[in-house]
Formats: sequence, structure tokens, C-alpha cells
Amino acid sequence: MLFGKIQYLNLLPFHLFMKRYGRSSRTYKSFNYKKGVPSKINADYAARRVDAAFISSIKARHERFVDLGIIAKKEVLSVLLIPSDTYMADQESATSNILAKVLGLNGEVLIGDKALRHYLQGDGSTIDLAKVWHEKYKLPFVFALLCHHGHQQEIKKLSKAFKRDRRKIPQYLLHEASMRTGIAPKDIQTYLTYISYEVDSKAKAGLRKFWHLSKNL
Repeated sequence: MLFGKIQYLNLLPFHLFMKRYGRSSRTYKSFNYKKGVPSKINADYAARRVDAAFISSIKARHERFVDLGIIAKKEVLSVLLIPSDTYMADQESATSNILAKVLGLNGEVLIGDKALRHYLQGDGSTIDLAKVWHEKYKLPFVFALLCHHGHQQEIKKLSKAFKRDRRKIPQYLLHEASMRTGIAPKDIQTYLTYISYEVDSKAKAGLRKFWHLSKNL
């Protein structure tokens, strides 16, 4: 199975889990990875160049997915808008670009680790798009869903195992992630408290709302 891998910090717990999962799953040994930013993985998934991946929620509406995603209950810190008179999409993004339009906001969309670095620099002029969404609709925002082309039973099993996993990220992996992203380990740990992964009933309601509002965009 070829798995699309987005190497943003918001999926660090999942990638760590996958390494652990491999010790107890015979199927995992057949997994291979294709790395890329969300927009690239979306394209690879649509072209069936990968079998499973976290797909941008705007692209996942008609795909098969399990109840696992990348979710912000309120603010997210890594999906920002730098206000200006003109709209500028982030080429790595799909969902966040549409979210800005759904919210009627103009400016430069910034996502992922570079957005988190920008936030940590303390520029108070930026807008957290997930926070605005929650303030407006009182619902979580689902940025991505774990989608699959077949392999349904194995992906469901993997999803359930991940949702039960409560182990912490070792310090050495936090330091590796810090070296790669330029973000301090303590800031990575704080950031991950803003990310949820289980697509519960409220997240599903938020997802349906987003799909409804974005259908003509």
C-alpha cells in the first residue's frame, strides 16, 4: 500500500504512531510512502498514485474516508490570513484557501509549519481562520480526512488503533522535528494541543457546514 505522507507538524503524532504500529502489524510492512505538501498529495490521490492519505476536506467530499482527520476545535495557529486588499492563495493548500473565501476574508493565506513560525514571531495582525470559523458557527473545522482507495478494513483498524494511542512524543523526535522546522520543541508540544484527530459528531457537523457553504466556490 502506498501512503501519501504530509510532513507537517500537525501529523507528527500520526507518523510516530505509524512507526510503532509497524511492530505489531504485518500489513504495515507492505506500506511505502510518497511525500508532499497537501496540494501535491491531493493530486496524487486523485490520480491514484497513492492508496491512502490525509486529503484536504474540500477534496474529500466524494471519497471514502474513516473517522480520522486533522481538526481544530477552535483556533489552530497554523492556518493564517495576513490581511490585505487582495486575496492570495497558498499554493500548498486547498481547504484553507476555500475557507478564507467562505469567511469572506481577503489577504494572503498561509498554512503549515511556515504559518506556525509566522504566528510564533508574534505578528498580531494575522487572522487565525479556524478561530474565525468557530466564532461564526460554533463548530470545529476539519482540514483533512484520512481517505483510501480500497484497503478499507486495514485503514479502519489503523484508525481505531491511532485513536486509542496515548503515548507521548519522545524528546529526541521533538528535537528532530525542531531542527527540520525551526520551531522549538516546547512550541511544537503546545501547538499539538490545538490539533484533534477524531471526527466526532461535532466535527462531522462542521464538515457538512463547510461543504454546504463551499459548494459554489
